[in-house]
Amino acid sequence: MRPLVSVCMTTYNHEHYIAQAIESVLCQRTNFAVEVVVGEDCSTDNTLAICRRYEEQYPDRVRVVASESNIGMHANYRRTIEACRGQYIAMCDGDDYFTDPDKLQLQVDALQSNNAAMCYTRSSRCSDTDAVTYPAGRLHTTLNDMLILNTAENCTTLASREAVLQYYEQVKPHEHTDWLTDDLPMWLWFAATQKIVAIDRITAVHRVLATSVSHSEQWQKQLAFCYSLDSIMLWFDEHYNHSKLHATLSRRRQNRTLWLLSYHGSVGHYLKHWWRDCSADTLLLLNPAPYVLFAKKILWRMWRNSK
Repeated sequence: MRPLVSVCMTTYNHEHYIAQAIESVLCQRTNFAVEVVVGEDCSTDNTLAICRRYEEQYPDRVRVVASESNIGMHANYRRTIEACRGQYIAMCDGDDYFTDPDKLQLQVDALQSNNAAMCYTRSSRCSDTDAVTYPAGRLHTTLNDMLILNTAENCTTLASREAVLQYYEQVKPHEHTDWLTDDLPMWLWFAATQKIVAIDRITAVHRVLATSVSHSEQWQKQLAFCYSLDSIMLWFDEHYNHSKLHATLSRRRQNRTLWLLSYHGSVGHYLKHWWRDCSADTLLLLNPAPYVLFAKKILWRMWRNSK
C-alpha cells in the first residue's frame, strides 16, 4: 500500500537515539499507511546497522537510503526528501522522536480540513539537564511573525510533498552555501507562500545535544550558525516581505554577533564584524548596542587579564 505520509529521518552517528526515533513513528496510530525513510549518511558508529535491522523487520514501513561515502547534511536531507513517496512529508531527525501517538493523524486531518500545506505543533526541547516547551508563547503562521521568531520546530512539522519540492525549485537552497540549516528557510518559504496551521499540543521531542549543527562549544561555530540564521531571515524579508523588517533584522544580527564576540575572540575580530555590517548598512552606525558591547569586551578582557 502506498503511504499517505512519509517521515523523512536524516541521521549521522545517532546510534544511541535512532531506534527511539524509528519506534516513535512505528507507534503512530493512523487510518492511513506511514513509511519511515531513513537517510543514513555513512555513520562511523552502529547507526546504519540499527537502521538495517528495522528495514529487515519492517520492509513495508522502513526504507534506508544510504551510500558508501558521506555526502553531507544538506545533500542527505534533499535525497531523503526526494525518496519519500507519501503525499505528505513529516520531518524527524535521527536524534529526535515523536511523543504523541496521534501526531500524524491529527496533522493530516488539520491539513485536509483547512486546505493547508503545512502543519506544526509545539515541542519539548530536552537537554541532559532540563526540558522546556517550545515555543513558550504564541504559535506563528505568517511570514512577518516567523521572521521575528520562527516557532516551527523541525520534528513537529508535516507538509505537502508537492509544496516541499516546489520550495527546492524556487529557492534553490543548494546555491546558498552560507545557509547552515535546511529547515528554517523551508518553513519561512511556507509562511510566505502557503497556508500554515498550528496545533497547540506537544507532539515531539527535539533533543538538544552538546555538539550538533545548531549547538557547539566552539564559539567560532556558534558565531557562524547565529549569523547564518539571521542572514536567512534577511534574505526572506527581502525576497518575500518587501524588506519591511530589514532594520529590525539587521540590528538583531549585528547585536547577536557582537554579543558573542564581546566574550570571545580578539578586539580585531569584534571590529571586523562590526565594520562588515556597517559597510553593508550604514544605518547600523547609529545602533548603540555595539558601542556598549565593545566597552564590555574591553572590561571583560581587563578582568580576565587581572586573574
